[in-house]
Amino acid sequence: MSRALRGWVVPALAAVLALPAAAQQPAAGENASWSATLERIAQSVVAIQIDSVRAFDTEESSSGQATGFVIDAEKGLILTNRHVVTAGPVTAEATFLDREEVQLFPLYRDPVHDFGLYRYDPSKLRFIKPRSLPLYPEGAQVGREIRVIGNNAGEQLSILAGTLARLDREAPAYGLGKYNDFNTFYLQAASGTSGGSSGSPVIDIEGRVVALNAGGATGNASSFYLPLGRVRRAVELLRAGKPVTRGTLQTVFGYTPFDELRRLGLSDDTEATIRKAFPKGTGMLVVGQVQPGSPAFGQLQPGDVLVKVDARYVTQFEPLEAVLDDAVGKNVTVELQRGGKTLTTELKVGDLEAISPASFVEFGESVVHDFSYQQARHFNLPVQGVYVANPGYALGAAGVPRAALVTAINGQPVARLADFTAALQKLGEGERATLRYTTLANPNGSALKSFRMDRRWFPASHCQRDDVSGLWPCKPLTDAVPAKPQAPRSTTYATSKDPLVTALAPSLVQLSFDMPYAVSGISERNYHGTGLVVDAARGLVVTDRNTVPVALGDVRLVFGGAVEVPGKVEFIHPLHNLAVISYDPALVGTTPVKSAKLDMGGLNLGDAVTVVGLDGDGDIKSRPTSIVSRDPLFMPLSRTMQFRDSNIEVVQLLNPPDDFDGVLVNARGEVRGLWSSFVFESGRDTVQSNRGVPIELVTEMLERLRSGQPLYSLDADLVLQPLAAARRLGLSDEWVRRIEQANPEARQVLTINRLTGGAASSKLLQQGDLLLAIDGQPMTRLRDVEKRVVSREAVTATVWRNAAEHIVQVPTTALPGTDIDRIVLWAGATLQAPHRAMSTQRGIKPEGVYVSYFAYGSPATRYRLVPGRRIVEVDGQPTPDLDAFLKVVTGRADRSSLRLRILTWNNAPEVITLKLDRQYWPTYELRRGPQGWERKPIE
Repeated sequence: MSRALRGWVVPALAAVLALPAAAQQPAAGENASWSATLERIAQSVVAIQIDSVRAFDTEESSSGQATGFVIDAEKGLILTNRHVVTAGPVTAEATFLDREEVQLFPLYRDPVHDFGLYRYDPSKLRFIKPRSLPLYPEGAQVGREIRVIGNNAGEQLSILAGTLARLDREAPAYGLGKYNDFNTFYLQAASGTSGGSSGSPVIDIEGRVVALNAGGATGNASSFYLPLGRVRRAVELLRAGKPVTRGTLQTVFGYTPFDELRRLGLSDDTEATIRKAFPKGTGMLVVGQVQPGSPAFGQLQPGDVLVKVDARYVTQFEPLEAVLDDAVGKNVTVELQRGGKTLTTELKVGDLEAISPASFVEFGESVVHDFSYQQARHFNLPVQGVYVANPGYALGAAGVPRAALVTAINGQPVARLADFTAALQKLGEGERATLRYTTLANPNGSALKSFRMDRRWFPASHCQRDDVSGLWPCKPLTDAVPAKPQAPRSTTYATSKDPLVTALAPSLVQLSFDMPYAVSGISERNYHGTGLVVDAARGLVVTDRNTVPVALGDVRLVFGGAVEVPGKVEFIHPLHNLAVISYDPALVGTTPVKSAKLDMGGLNLGDAVTVVGLDGDGDIKSRPTSIVSRDPLFMPLSRTMQFRDSNIEVVQLLNPPDDFDGVLVNARGEVRGLWSSFVFESGRDTVQSNRGVPIELVTEMLERLRSGQPLYSLDADLVLQPLAAARRLGLSDEWVRRIEQANPEARQVLTINRLTGGAASSKLLQQGDLLLAIDGQPMTRLRDVEKRVVSREAVTATVWRNAAEHIVQVPTTALPGTDIDRIVLWAGATLQAPHRAMSTQRGIKPEGVYVSYFAYGSPATRYRLVPGRRIVEVDGQPTPDLDAFLKVVTGRADRSSLRLRILTWNNAPEVITLKLDRQYWPTYELRRGPQGWERKPIE
């Protein structure tokens, strides 16, 4: 895991501080062989694979690689960077030079400085016998030749040479809101390191570790190393089984040269005294930032020059930390100079660990924890409140961003995570609460949002760090009192000067849809659009699949811009861009909701219509226009294999609106069609475009929903081509005449462009066949085919193939509108049965277990279980469906490995291995039943 500073430039005329005096003494054994040294220590350097399993503090969940090295082979201690151990929960493994693997457990991460320790079980190593590399901070000298040995750029073992150039470089800055070290010097060398080299040992020719590699600048060949003075102290305490105390004044100091100190008001006498006491020094420490709310706030000010602490001169970072680390909870006397005046104040030393979060709450995929000192420095706010490390589903749907600082929930102040948790436990499933928060972009302001509590889609738990086990054990949040049933609410509809708007308003609703999981090739998770009330008595609303794309999610309906009620997905059209939502009519009270009046006259070229719909704010809009074209819809194949409409004719309008969707109405206010939003992929971009859809498709869908009967489909993607092109394929004159007579307005013939994988028709029909008739009736329009087969379990198809007529008995496919009804969460991957879009667009047979998505930081990410693949075998056992898959993988031990055979979209086989992490990625499933979706643990 690299820490590169993109474009960072080192000052050209920086002073070099010789620290300490021993730095001028040549090391013994200068003539020793580098090759012998490297060979001796290589077995103690490890490549580390890290999975940050949850977003936490400054870091998001991710998978990466880094380096570490053994400093205690007997106890199994590995030193690396803090950002490799991470502040949050992590799963890690070390690979030694001989490719032996051991699991790592985080033991310690410094609250401020970029170092941390992992531990492993030495008994797990069977072949390699690593040595303990000694820490030798005194060996850091200007001009010292060094080697950096690590997992550079993903290599198992890479050796880079360099020379120490500076010992007093300021800590590198990785960016606002990111982890940044402070209150320490860094070493700098002309040695370029890259991704994976974080945590590498910086050694001298004797094989002693003189520094810890931490980061580099991409603009030049410079690397930055952490000195080991405070690292050695922490290691010694941990070896002795003692706590590593870390004190703080919540103040950031900067090392400032004497010329600048004079301008700040340092007296001549003090400068003379300091220079005499520290003849090699070139500056002193100056206050740069004092954290609001800390004991030092108001006592110290930026620009103050630090002179003494507890009557001892302190001019550098390490001596200051030595005093503070030994005085946690006690008072220290600080002498400083401000504008030429000497001031003395007494300050209480705080505990850095107490202002570094060590627990989090997870609910609705959101991750929140106590505000950290690391982030408080960026906000310049007191270290209090609750930080949103990952907005996830619950908070993300409400528009709360990552890195928000929550200050109140339901109007009650939130100072600590315990306050947030107590408020959360009072909320039942689906119950709303208000959240006030501030952001890094506007730390002096605040925002107020309303979110809904989720206990259905995702587990809700509180997790606490345990440094003994190296894990973050979680306990479920206690169940709240069930949410109160929503009381009926009523509203009225605003009148308009436009009579069509007034007439249609009671039949239009604003819809929002939130997807908790990415499924069926769809990764966007929040949608909104317009719905049309088609049955006010039963509570049925029709919309498009760009508003409600799948059956898995939460749908809300807003009536009259004032009354919001929950909805339920009743029907997802398997063929076209349509969906049906239901709601409880009792919840809208006396609101005068009306079923829309439908006009079955169709959408014809030149017809005058008015588009009436709702924009993103729920405001009703209208635009008079006319139909200028009616053509088959052609959309490119989806790269992610999400739903794509086909076999449909849609209309385009003169000067159409593109800022709202809705319905197309005649002069009497009757609905003749939907003005629907279609989504398609253009390269890697997602594009939306509105088209008119005849209302006939809606009525047909409602008939199927009310009767409970499926739609039947030929499962063939059809395109139109001119009769002239059909003649070139050998179509007979007799069939040309029949086609002309069947449709005098359009000289065209239907051609099979694509067949659905696994469908019965795919075995009997062929791509390129001319579809001439069904049950003896000539077919010239797309809609003609659908109407003919929609209620038939089998049809007789007449096709032209190889210059001859063929009559084929073709079973149709029964398609219910249930869409997806089950998903499984396993190893961080979202699994489902292969969805229909795969088969219709790519001809893939619906076999195996489809990978919809993977969570970052999970085994699925680590081992490249890529979305879009299908798992067809586990350890040689076939997995044709989810049940077979669960039967094979259930009961496996934590950290056990499996061998997966997977197929790509074009059926190319691959074999990967995957190691389970049941601690952080347990298996559970969600099923849709009569009462809606329910989550159930598998193990």
